[in-house]
Amino acid sequence: MEEEGNKLKGEEAFRKTRVPPWTEQITVRSVVTSFVLSVVFIFIVCKLNFTTGIIPSFNVAAGLLGFAVIKAYTTLLNNCGLLKQPFTRQENTTISLGWMFGFLFFVSFVGLFPIVPLRKVMILKYKLSYPSGTATALLINSLHTKRSKASKWFFTAGDDCGFITFPTFGLQAYSKRFYFDFSSTYVGVGMICPYLINASLLLGAIFSWGILWPLIEHKKGIWYSADLPSGSLSGIQGYRVFIAIAMMLGDGLYHWIIMLIRVAYSLTTQYLKKRGSSTVDPEDADQNSSEGFDAQRCTEYFLKDEIPSWVAIIGYSVLAVISIITVSRIFPQQKWYHVLITYLIAPILAFCNAYGCGLTDGSLASNYGKLAIIIFSSWVGLEHGGIIAGLASCGVMMGIVSTASDLMQDFKTGYLTLGSPRSMFVSQVLGTATAIIFFFLAVCINIVRDLLERYETKYRLHRFVPNPMALTIPFYLGGYFSIDMCIGSLILFLWEKKNKQKAKDYGPALASGLICGDSLWSVPAAILSLAGPNPPICMKFLSRAMNKKVDTFLSGGH
Repeated sequence: MEEEGNKLKGEEAFRKTRVPPWTEQITVRSVVTSFVLSVVFIFIVCKLNFTTGIIPSFNVAAGLLGFAVIKAYTTLLNNCGLLKQPFTRQENTTISLGWMFGFLFFVSFVGLFPIVPLRKVMILKYKLSYPSGTATALLINSLHTKRSKASKWFFTAGDDCGFITFPTFGLQAYSKRFYFDFSSTYVGVGMICPYLINASLLLGAIFSWGILWPLIEHKKGIWYSADLPSGSLSGIQGYRVFIAIAMMLGDGLYHWIIMLIRVAYSLTTQYLKKRGSSTVDPEDADQNSSEGFDAQRCTEYFLKDEIPSWVAIIGYSVLAVISIITVSRIFPQQKWYHVLITYLIAPILAFCNAYGCGLTDGSLASNYGKLAIIIFSSWVGLEHGGIIAGLASCGVMMGIVSTASDLMQDFKTGYLTLGSPRSMFVSQVLGTATAIIFFFLAVCINIVRDLLERYETKYRLHRFVPNPMALTIPFYLGGYFSIDMCIGSLILFLWEKKNKQKAKDYGPALASGLICGDSLWSVPAAILSLAGPNPPICMKFLSRAMNKKVDTFLSGGH
């Protein structure tokens, strides 16, 4: 890259660019483009929900497709001399958020409200990375400069085919979900996430899939029935799900309570000292003053057009009342008080999910949905339609929890692009008790870390206390993605050792490129999966004994 030392990086490249007010960031062309993209993504999301159940992040794809559509439109108008309003990166950000319009309107519009008052806590106080949101922002920023890059992909279809199933550490480790799946997304995410988060993920994967689950599986027929299928929540899968949920809830609730205590303390202090109505905490102000130009400018515009908390409270309350009335009529098995309880606990779970998503870029809304199924199905009872009530509660819960984390991703994108914020516990007693232990374990880990951070300043040992939320996620998913993310951390660590400033300046851009290249392919890959093509070649990795059986079969020796 020629004249690298003279190039402006980050927000300095946009220092002389006017930041439009929020009313100019939401335009007719961006809304129309968002609606068209939402129609496309609705079919893709619904198809993936009914098949794999895993939904990739479409923020990056929406940002790029929105850029391509409006850039072509504005270029045409400019060549004709009819362009009145230039295409800005803030308008581009509203498009990448607006792709969810169609889905949110039908499913989870109410989920937009409970997380709004917490955006400053998540982004400015905790400084959560939200890798997909960060990658989307860096993509948008790069698209609005003169330089751009292209990527190529391969399409993989079929089960257990290709390098994504390469048994990196052997077939036995692969059966325990320890392998490198060549995911550039997770490598990029690992470069964005802090070292502690990636180390916690790897530690959680080793502890759960390497030690805990094998020990519990040895108790098959004692702790749970030996005749149960592997996916039954009354068997080993129940331990995986409930232990993971318990630790996630413990970690999330701990931070929720700490946040409430800090807010109450801050309000009391301000009232007693009569400091006026300053919107920025003095601690945050001192912190911001020591940050660089990029962070100061991003924070300035992030706080400029604030969304009042009363808007979120009233909006959530009104939509909750409407939902309580309508949902109980649509599903008679679910009484109005069931829906009310769902809406009372949903904001807390939304906070937990958004917090975990900010750490690792993984939304675990489906786990919280399973929790709703268990609670309300048991409450209503099988003879009174508990299955329907549980599924309905799951839909409401997942809609709120999932949407909250998606919105916080977009808040992170808006923060980095100067976009305005406006523009089942019934399995077995032992399993439940185990989950409670892990719940309090997560709380204790947080307490230990906070105490060390406050009172032990000589060796700063709090840096080596694992994060409970990141520690827990591999309990359910396995260790494959934590290996990817740790490779990302290793790349960044070696880069920092060689040239710390270059790693700081260009590390996020490289990570975003890895995430974007993989994320953008999710759209054509989803379209190909809808068509159901069969790849002509399938590459698999077998043990020597299994390979001998296959060779014997192919040679006609059977």
